[in-house]
Amino acid sequence: MTDVPAPRPRPGSELRAGHTDREAVAERLREAAGDGRIDLEELDERLEKAFAAKTYGDLEALVADLPGQDPAGLAPSDREPLALRTVAGDVRQDGHWVVPERITAKTTLGRIVLDFTRAECRHREVFVELDAGMGEIKVVVPRGWTVRAEGVTSGMGSVRNRATEPPVPGMPVLRISGGSKVGTIVVRHPYRWPGRRSRD
Repeated sequence: MTDVPAPRPRPGSELRAGHTDREAVAERLREAAGDGRIDLEELDERLEKAFAAKTYGDLEALVADLPGQDPAGLAPSDREPLALRTVAGDVRQDGHWVVPERITAKTTLGRIVLDFTRAECRHREVFVELDAGMGEIKVVVPRGWTVRAEGVTSGMGSVRNRATEPPVPGMPVLRISGGSKVGTIVVRHPYRWPGRRSRD
């Protein structure tokens, strides 16, 4: 396989990519193969890397030598929904990222951390649907945000909202729905002292 040229790093390339981003790149690769730009062996190799990609930079590298949409077009959007899913592994959405209006997080046996502490949120309301199954989902919300747990259900599991500090007018409202069967859902603020370990 010919080495794929590495694109010039750009702001946002280190942000986490989602399922829709990976599928969009996979579709571009399939079209390139159909046009004869890459052979089937190379298509398989790039598709494998696309579905294993963790950041926008990883995805950009796979289409940098293909005509069409500029790699910068892969920039994260605050309009496309974000879907986090795992069966038994760990998934984290943290650091600096752009918050879309709708987010879903689903785990069967694994663990998902959805951390808004350093996120960029341009929406007045953000809708988050959680499905903890038999796993664990933690949502970390900045102080000042409003958390509305609307119709969140729990079977044999537990749902705890610890983000109960007074909201700040004008800050985002997080509307949480869904629930857990046997798993755990915890919503909390960031710890005030860096390095403190969670007891949740």
